[in-house]
Amino acid sequence: MKKLKLIALGIFLFVSSLMQAQVSVNVTIGTLPLWGPVGYSNVQYYYLPDVQAYYDIRASQFIYINNGIWIRARYLPGPYRNYDLYSGYKVVLTDYHGSHPYYYFNSHKAKYHKGYKGSPQKTIGKNPNYHSNNGNYSNGNGNNGNGNNGNGNNGNGNNGNNGHKEGKENKGHGNDKH
Repeated sequence: MKKLKLIALGIFLFVSSLMQAQVSVNVTIGTLPLWGPVGYSNVQYYYLPDVQAYYDIRASQFIYINNGIWIRARYLPGPYRNYDLYSGYKVVLTDYHGSHPYYYFNSHKAKYHKGYKGSPQKTIGKNPNYHSNNGNYSNGNGNNGNGNNGNGNNGNGNNGNNGHKEGKENKGHGNDKH
């Protein structure tokens, strides 16, 4: 009888642990920003060393200090409005789960100074100002920073006349085929 009770207790504990694991695995925190680093779905905050601010994923808000007061806002303050969140480094705060990450600001500021770069990060989404097909930022004129790229010649440049004027010298055939 004692063995039967131990077996029943063991089965009960085993089933209970499976149910607990099921509940904890399916926790969704919030919508991750496209500029956030890949691989961190169960975090609440990023620290942005370049702007000395935090980002609250659950609330989709930046947290920064303004005149000695911590502010929560949808956007970064004026001086940082054009900051490139895709290329800036994000420190993922995996060990903090409260509502005031700035309690550790002095520690974060000392450890992750402006310009801090840890291991390379890949963002969740693509930077809308960056074209991954050639690795160059768009310069707004449609050529993606690559010069004329053949001026519409499928990348063939000016190979049509090898630098000669069209006329009797080469009959316009190009590549010295006279």
